[in-house]
Amino acid sequence: MDAIVYTLPFLSLPFLSFALLEPPMLTSSYAANSPSQQPPKTSVVDPESNKPAFDVIVIGSGIGGLVTATQLAAKGASVLVLESYVIPGGSAGYFERSGYRFDVGASMIFGFGKRGTTNLLTRALEAVDVRLETIPDPVQIHYHLPDRLDLKVHQDYEKFLQQVIAHFPDEVQGIRQFYDECWRVFNCLNSMELLSLEEPQYLLRVFLQHPLACLGLVKYLPQNAGDVARQFIKNPQLLKFIDMECYCWSVVPADRTPMINAGIVFSDRHYGGINYPKGGVGQIAQKLVEGLEAAGGHIRYKARVNQILQEQGRAVGVQLISGERYYAKRIVSNATRWDTFEKLVPSPLPRAEQQWQKRYQKSPSFLSLHLGVKAEAVPEGTECHHILLEDWAQMEAEQGTLFVSIPTLLDPSLAPPGHHIIHAFTPSWLETWQDLSPSDYKCQKEAAAARSIARLEKILPNLSQFVDYQEIGTPRTHRRFLNRQDGTYGPIPTRKLAGLLGMPFNRTAVPGLYCVGDSTFPGQGLNAVAFSGFACAHRVAVDLGF
Repeated sequence: MDAIVYTLPFLSLPFLSFALLEPPMLTSSYAANSPSQQPPKTSVVDPESNKPAFDVIVIGSGIGGLVTATQLAAKGASVLVLESYVIPGGSAGYFERSGYRFDVGASMIFGFGKRGTTNLLTRALEAVDVRLETIPDPVQIHYHLPDRLDLKVHQDYEKFLQQVIAHFPDEVQGIRQFYDECWRVFNCLNSMELLSLEEPQYLLRVFLQHPLACLGLVKYLPQNAGDVARQFIKNPQLLKFIDMECYCWSVVPADRTPMINAGIVFSDRHYGGINYPKGGVGQIAQKLVEGLEAAGGHIRYKARVNQILQEQGRAVGVQLISGERYYAKRIVSNATRWDTFEKLVPSPLPRAEQQWQKRYQKSPSFLSLHLGVKAEAVPEGTECHHILLEDWAQMEAEQGTLFVSIPTLLDPSLAPPGHHIIHAFTPSWLETWQDLSPSDYKCQKEAAAARSIARLEKILPNLSQFVDYQEIGTPRTHRRFLNRQDGTYGPIPTRKLAGLLGMPFNRTAVPGLYCVGDSTFPGQGLNAVAFSGFACAHRVAVDLGF
């Protein structure tokens, strides 16, 4: 059977891919026991179809969709979430095999801090009165890079800077200037409530409350991290390191990574820190669903939408592949913009989407390797997250950069006693896996897994001797089970753009239809899509009068 793989690199970025087997083999009592498996009941019905009508229907239960749904339910809106799979979370779900509990998505999690306003996952859970225990990770990443560039990103900011300075003593001033500039971006954002930038009254209120922070964000909005780095840094190898610092979560080098996003990531890892949910990343979606239902919202699983219904050009409902129809005042799509406008919305493609597709292209997907190993495979003192690259020229290449996560170092309960989970994944394009016979496909997967294990043995010696369980996923499995075109991780710029100015907000060219998730402002990453969810819910609530 093909493996279901969900991916999102690190931060919901490359540190976010994982594989499942096909749905009938999924071990999960969650969906089966959920009260929302029954068709939702409401007193509001569409007069013609006699089907339930809601204030809002959300297509997909990724984190962006669930944050939107929970925020609206908390405000009193009637909300229905339609999820095509059997558990919630999308790339932030989980699966269980042979006593191991694997994350489907991100293992490096931002947004669980206890202060400021950028702790969006904490705020999303609190909005529906649920809590989730987390485990702090003192090191974000251990880099293993060319030219013996081996260093750790400690949560302690000064300790991290000293590690970088030790490798580049001639760039002491430039290192501090660049990362301090990232703090300026972060401090601007962290001083204000993060809601919809499409809502004029919110913008006016925030500007009056925080005029200097707003002006600072206007300055950084059109800038990319690479341009800012080159203002302070000249050493080519150090600039390559900053490229990797960006690539590991944006899937593009620094010159195509918006400075706003870099400012959040490079600062919040020291401010709020990296915090892993106890019980696995899948707990985030499960807790959000728990809060959604407690607030009166509904979620239905195995409910794949195949069309967004329109009347006189306005989105008014959805149709499932079963033929069932649901109606709502507003429709929110948590699918990618490609899937939303090329599959769910009848043609023609709106002009705004045509322009967006000229600015952004689909990122690569990932080849994912999920391993259950004996504890001896992981030397004492090993960190949870690693990035391995042997040649700078291969950073963006097919199966070039190798991302590694060992979440059982933070939460041993995810594996049987005396064992660890290792998840290794590397960028890969769908084309690499097309037009293969079943036997050739299997052989190619096994060969790719063997190469990844051989590379892993540079940091985990003799790993191959300790493997207890192995599962391999490719872009084909991402495409099939995550419902993302070509298995893509998300949108990346087709060329160098002016920071985030080209990234659309939540409203679309179709009245009544909104998008949420990684193909809306501010882009990829669990905390970023949570931001998108807060913004979308705010915009929809204002439009509905809540």
